[in-house]
Amino acid sequence: MAKKGKEARHIVKLKSEVSEHCYYTEKNKNNTKERLQLRKYDPTVRKHVIYKEASKL
Repeated sequence: MAKKGKEARHIVKLKSEVSEHCYYTEKNKNNTKERLQLRKYDPTVRKHVIYKEASKL
């Protein structure tokens, strides 16, 4: 059996800047070293807002 390498994909939590709402997604740590910052829909305030990476799971 071959040795298993370090996992490239990690589950990250994206937290809204406006409310307590959050999304969970995966990111490839080898290709994206910096923290994610995406514009997504926030159903709490019913607008598109910036979501920033909060933590890894």
